[in-house]
Amino acid sequence: MIKEKTFYRSFMVLALSLALQNLLTYGVNLMDTMMLGRYSQNAMSGVSLCNQVQFLLQMLVVGAGEGAVVLGSQYWGKGKLEPIPHIIGAALRFGGALAVLLFGLVLLFPTQILSLISNDAAVIAEGAKYFQIICFTYIIFTVTNILVASLRSIGIVKIGYAISGSTLVINVCLNYCLIYGNFGFPELGVRGAAIATLVSRCVELLIVIYYLKYKEQRLRLTLRKLLHIDTSYIKDYTRVSSPVLINQALWGVAQMVQTGILGHLGGDVTAANAIAVQVFQVLSVVAYGAASASGIVVGRTVGEGNESHLRPLVKTLQVIFLIIGVCSGLLIFALRTPILAVFGGALTSDAYRLSLRFMLILSITTVGTAYQMACDNGIIRGGGDTTFSAKMNLVSMWLIVVPFSAMAAFWWRCPPEVVFFLLKWDQLYKAIPVVIRLRSWKWIKKVTRPDDGTAERQPSS
Repeated sequence: MIKEKTFYRSFMVLALSLALQNLLTYGVNLMDTMMLGRYSQNAMSGVSLCNQVQFLLQMLVVGAGEGAVVLGSQYWGKGKLEPIPHIIGAALRFGGALAVLLFGLVLLFPTQILSLISNDAAVIAEGAKYFQIICFTYIIFTVTNILVASLRSIGIVKIGYAISGSTLVINVCLNYCLIYGNFGFPELGVRGAAIATLVSRCVELLIVIYYLKYKEQRLRLTLRKLLHIDTSYIKDYTRVSSPVLINQALWGVAQMVQTGILGHLGGDVTAANAIAVQVFQVLSVVAYGAASASGIVVGRTVGEGNESHLRPLVKTLQVIFLIIGVCSGLLIFALRTPILAVFGGALTSDAYRLSLRFMLILSITTVGTAYQMACDNGIIRGGGDTTFSAKMNLVSMWLIVVPFSAMAAFWWRCPPEVVFFLLKWDQLYKAIPVVIRLRSWKWIKKVTRPDDGTAERQPSS
């Protein structure tokens, strides 16, 4: 174990900064869920279905951004910042293309997409209203978050929660006005929530553009630098990020499939799942912040060539992850009832009961999530191994979780609580292959160029 107090202080500052950013980001969706939950259970359920597409986009954006973080943090560890703008430009191309594709699908086929994950006509109708507006945030969200993730690779994290904080405040204020029709505004319901989010995302992008233009001094990013890049770095970026993108895409689609399985069990199950998942996302932010922070720390250590420091670092991080997992699980368990009290009488008795039980299950599986997810996405991926996670999740999700949970729901007619557990139990058993991979030490891979790419090539767009 590492004994220097300065390490724990600096690591937790970085982890909590990233956790705060995640908290504020997830808080936007949580506030939509809570405020719409008080407005109408069908409205809340419809938006929760749309948020599954948003989650898919978020996973793709994370994948595109993580490729830049893995490469960028190792170059940062070597003291070479010149290649990083080229890597960011490549990430924006990949992420932007995916966002445009998803925008087109949602704009043209909103009802058809929602029908795949629910059979409740009233819920689908509310979701379609939300979709028609929220899809215009996809490209804006992608550009903003890839830029913020790229800055994170060189240790700049404050801008992330400054952006997310402003978004949350604007979103809550506009939700209050536009969902319920307060202060003379029209009562727009789900459309009001979508408009509030669209305005918030536009403000996010303006803030990050201002920061890059007037405040950021290390990379000195400009539009010209991002458009006219050394295209040879696209190959480097693709090699590192493709496994991550595939993994994130499969994970995002799997979450939609999981929501679809629960969505076909009835409106009360959909509502309970919407609440439980949003609560989990908000109360587990420290675990995800620790994972992101460990990826930066491990990547920088590998880039510095200080591999003798990795063993105590990895051991220390694993203990931190377990402590965070236990604390997060206890927090979810303790806050179940107070959180549901916020919804007042808007929930049916069945939805209330299922929400309590779903959150009880999550309070247990969160311990596994905090450990194996952080080891996988933080230590292993930060060390340069971006393929392990894709392989493990491909087998786990599509050969175990989805088939068994679908059979439990539609063939064996198991109670919703059993189906929900089968959808989440992979967070526990995936700790086994993760530990085996960690102890092999085969995940240490330098992904930077031996010559640091100092030979300049002709930039092209």
